[in-house]
Amino acid sequence: MIIKSLVLNNFRVFRGVHEIDLEPRKASVRQSKAAPIVLFGGLNGAGKTSILTAVRVALYGRAAFGRGLNNADYQEQLNALIHKGVGISEGKTSIELLFTHSQNGVESEYRVVRGWKRNHKDKLLLIQDGNELSNMSPEQCQSFLNELVPTGISELFFFDGEKIAELAEDESGQVLQTAVRRLLGIDVAERLRNDLALYLKRHDAAAMPDSIKAQIEKLEVEHQDAAQKAESMKNDVAMSRARIDLVAAEIHKAEHELSARGGAWAQSREQEQKRQLELEAERKELEKTLRAEMDGSLPLALAPKAMAKLLSQLEAEQALKQKLTFQAELDGFLSQLEAKTDDLSTLKAARLLATEQAKGLSRNDIKLDLSDREFSQLDAQINVSAKGSFQRFDEARKRLSEVEALIAELSVNIARAPEQEQIQDKVDALQALNAKRAEILLEHQAKTEEAKKQYRVAVELARKIQRLHDKHKVAANAESSLVNAQNTHAMLAEFSDSLTQVRVKQLESEFIKSYQKLARKEDLQLSARINTTTFDVELIDEHERVINRKALSAGEKQIYAISILEALAKTSGKKLPIIIDTPLGRLDSKHRDKLIEHYFPEASHQVIILSTDTEIDETYFGDSYLKDDISHAFEIVFDAKTKSSSLREGYFWERDNAQAVGAN
Repeated sequence: MIIKSLVLNNFRVFRGVHEIDLEPRKASVRQSKAAPIVLFGGLNGAGKTSILTAVRVALYGRAAFGRGLNNADYQEQLNALIHKGVGISEGKTSIELLFTHSQNGVESEYRVVRGWKRNHKDKLLLIQDGNELSNMSPEQCQSFLNELVPTGISELFFFDGEKIAELAEDESGQVLQTAVRRLLGIDVAERLRNDLALYLKRHDAAAMPDSIKAQIEKLEVEHQDAAQKAESMKNDVAMSRARIDLVAAEIHKAEHELSARGGAWAQSREQEQKRQLELEAERKELEKTLRAEMDGSLPLALAPKAMAKLLSQLEAEQALKQKLTFQAELDGFLSQLEAKTDDLSTLKAARLLATEQAKGLSRNDIKLDLSDREFSQLDAQINVSAKGSFQRFDEARKRLSEVEALIAELSVNIARAPEQEQIQDKVDALQALNAKRAEILLEHQAKTEEAKKQYRVAVELARKIQRLHDKHKVAANAESSLVNAQNTHAMLAEFSDSLTQVRVKQLESEFIKSYQKLARKEDLQLSARINTTTFDVELIDEHERVINRKALSAGEKQIYAISILEALAKTSGKKLPIIIDTPLGRLDSKHRDKLIEHYFPEASHQVIILSTDTEIDETYFGDSYLKDDISHAFEIVFDAKTKSSSLREGYFWERDNAQAVGAN
């Protein structure tokens, strides 16, 4: 498939008619084939996403906006796509998509035209090889388009780069399971198997006794009735869910209004006043602690040098007092010895020695004259009590500073809060809405349980019908066509399982190749393992350990998801274009380089990229990266005066550079 052109008429930000040539061209005369990339550049809000939206709406209509959209919601979505620029009052729009597509080796050209007016249903026109398919109703035309490019796989080829990481985060495996079955043809075998089961059931019914037929018919009526009731209950559940969402929106609005009037401050007013009283009490205790410390040993800690000098002097005085005491005792001893000995020479020598030792010792040098007990007490106060007192004082001082700051902050908050009476009406309204939501939630839960019960009744009736069919199967004398159908039905189940096993192995292999191209060096050892029953995807590191995908960064998830997409495309063998909106916004520089070099040029035969100037910048646009892979480029320019955008060929600075060269 190749998208050749897209024509927009008053679509979203595009005013008037814009015909966009999307068919790949040769980037230079040296190339033997067309370059794959068609590049759109635009600033945020210029209209890049409008290109992707237009392609999806042209092909799929209602399905482009997701499942479960009713007529009113679909009409609202269509109305939102009509251009609303300055001076535009037509209230209508249209999209025209021209593309080629091959089926069974035959290539055809299709032109899809979808248009609508405000508050009017859209009209679809389908032209094949120049001939309008007038024999088909719009619904049949849509079904035909869905067969050409199924909606389930289009999401994997026409995607928004910001949302593609959802594929990596899907732990249910449902997204990948649907993609694998549709892309690889497994769903075809499933449909054929279901058709054969219906054929066998009808054949069995024709050979049954009338009484069994009547029983089955009665059960089928009951089953149909139960299924209709279950579907009706399902709609009731959806309506109650919608009511819950509406009330939630009202609650959000009421909370916003309450907050705007200071409700957040008022709600915490009492708590803050209580907290303020607690802090005031703590401040008083801290001040009491500070005064107690100041009355005790704290002053001794405030002059550590003076205290050290004092202790030094006291120690010197203690030593002097000991020497003077010793000298007095020695003099008394010598006087007693003189009365009892005749050895005067020895006594004279002793007195001479004592006199020399007493030189310089004077009681006048003792200034403070503390006792040993007083000295010990003072030493303990300075070296032990004072240090502990200072630590307690400092901790109390710092905490007091914090408490005073908190009290000041709380005072501001309390002063800021309105009185309760001023916001009571808003508080009452919010409480009423919360009560209403609780009531609807209970109703929603009851309806959900009721719907589940009704579904179980319908399922049980279907099982009874199937058991009756199984009990009265006619196999002994079945015709050869019936035998073949039965054998084929059984074989298809085995074939589907075998095909799934083979295709998933191929998918794992292609994923590893793609991931190794796009991943950084430190991530090259990663591989994937896909459960063929649940289709849950597990990332495996080099030690065969499962990696939690939630732990991956946004960029790593996007690289992982793109690798899965490329693997799916290569395994399926389908030739579909790829449209990527904002492809690089979540990636770091290393991942960007890998994607630019190894994914965009090789992703498909046609790659339409919708980028800002900071994603595909001047470096990536240049010769070292994408220059030879870009067929042609467009810049989307938004005009603030008309509130509309226009397209001109060239890419940001490329057109400006070309004009500058021409001027020179």
